[in-house]
Amino acid sequence: MSELVEGLSRFQSTDPEHQSNEAVAEPAVDESEDDEPPRNTFKYKSSHPEELILGNKDSPRKTRSQLRNEESLVGLISMMEPSKVDEALQDDAWIVAMQEELNQFQRNDVWTLVSKPSHKNIIGTKWVFRNKLNEQGEVVRNKARLVAQGYSQQEGIDYTETFAPVARLEAIRLLLSYAVNHGITLYQMDVKSAFLNGFIYEEVYVKQPPGFEDISNPEHVYKLKKSLYGLKQAPRAWYDRLKDILIIQIYVDDIIFGSTNASLCKNFSKIMQDEFEMSIMGELKFFLGIQINQKKEGTYVHQSKYTKELLKKFNLDDCKIMNTPMHSTTNMSKTEDEGKVDQKVYRGMIGSLLYLTASRPDILFSKSNDYVLNGFCDADYAGDKIERKSTSGNCQFVGENLISWASKRQTTIALSTAEAEYISAAKCYTQLLWLKYQLEDYQVSSHNIPLYCDNTAAIHLSKNPILHSRAKHIEIKHHFIRDYVQRGIIDIKFVDTENQWADIFTKALPVERFDFIKKHLNMFSISE
Repeated sequence: MSELVEGLSRFQSTDPEHQSNEAVAEPAVDESEDDEPPRNTFKYKSSHPEELILGNKDSPRKTRSQLRNEESLVGLISMMEPSKVDEALQDDAWIVAMQEELNQFQRNDVWTLVSKPSHKNIIGTKWVFRNKLNEQGEVVRNKARLVAQGYSQQEGIDYTETFAPVARLEAIRLLLSYAVNHGITLYQMDVKSAFLNGFIYEEVYVKQPPGFEDISNPEHVYKLKKSLYGLKQAPRAWYDRLKDILIIQIYVDDIIFGSTNASLCKNFSKIMQDEFEMSIMGELKFFLGIQINQKKEGTYVHQSKYTKELLKKFNLDDCKIMNTPMHSTTNMSKTEDEGKVDQKVYRGMIGSLLYLTASRPDILFSKSNDYVLNGFCDADYAGDKIERKSTSGNCQFVGENLISWASKRQTTIALSTAEAEYISAAKCYTQLLWLKYQLEDYQVSSHNIPLYCDNTAAIHLSKNPILHSRAKHIEIKHHFIRDYVQRGIIDIKFVDTENQWADIFTKALPVERFDFIKKHLNMFSISE
């Protein structure tokens, strides 16, 4: 492959066995515009013998897209992810992937090779290798990414501002709800090497890519014009290049967008493709590990692929199916009788489950134009049998659409059921307040937001402006809810325990109760 050949003409492997002073000839360049395109002449390092070069080494330079249909690229995908650059340099597929990444650097004019300056912080670089999978879990692409070792950056010298907003999962669900209510079909695109498009204004130098050092100038470094993955200011630099057009959600280099006018989507796609090198992936189907099915009758969100992979990863795919997450008689407590667990495996399980709970339950967004924002809050008083702390549970709806939910142990010990419920209500309202401001971006205003609680004492406490003796011990941070009640932004209402949907987030429930609440949360299994 000519891209590979061109790359190898300028660079050499870092393999210690092959680090010699043997020169690699630069491509012979004929500056005459009328002559035929110049052909390359090479010397080959022993680590990359001529017989391993892909394609015709004397052919003019071609892009990877031009070579996709050539026999030399058929099946050129590696199933294994190398852990070291030396391993990758022994695999043609990964060499092509690394050269493709460096070609992106050249096309985006990311850096300039300069002499190493004195008294300057030189940031290291490293290769990260990842296999890209499709929805069926098949390897479809080898991705090699050159990243800067940002941990060595010095604040105030190598970077200043680093903050960049990233869409929360609740914001993505809110977008899905808005889209289905307005008959908007969402699309997605993936920006190739997104961070390479962000301009940086600090003077930043990085080492040459491992395995691809310039033979003629091995001690030179690259002065950055644009950002690299790994730099602390890279996300902010990338977000500064984006345009706020249509309905858009951005999660690093993944973008989902939609409009009531299909032509606007086409125009937006063209604008982005003209400005950045990116691919349109079609109608939104798979985003952040979440599978999304958009239909006329509604949008169905699920994680069956992720769940199956999770079960297989931890050897649980043959386990018995349970009707509820936990039996109602389960008593969680510490015990010294059980053997020690593998901390690495345990933490891996917890981390995977945390992501699963952040994007579940499976949501069927019903088609409704009702934009009333409302929430449910509940608490399991002294549910923790060891520390006697209570558990808060809450969920928030926009109309009939469940947008966010939470289940969390309270940080303080409540001295009464009313206090536990009051603390839970305050937590619920902080999320409602965030959703209120998010809806304002969609030109939807919310006032007198209903917050349903099944404890009358907690309701009275939130409406009583006087801190009487029973409330003095409650932390001040929980009393902010009173101010919003007085201003008419929130309206706390009573709901009987039978119809308290947040009950499912506070404790283990019997199957009948669990299924009853699940139905009212608009949760359905795939078979349904």
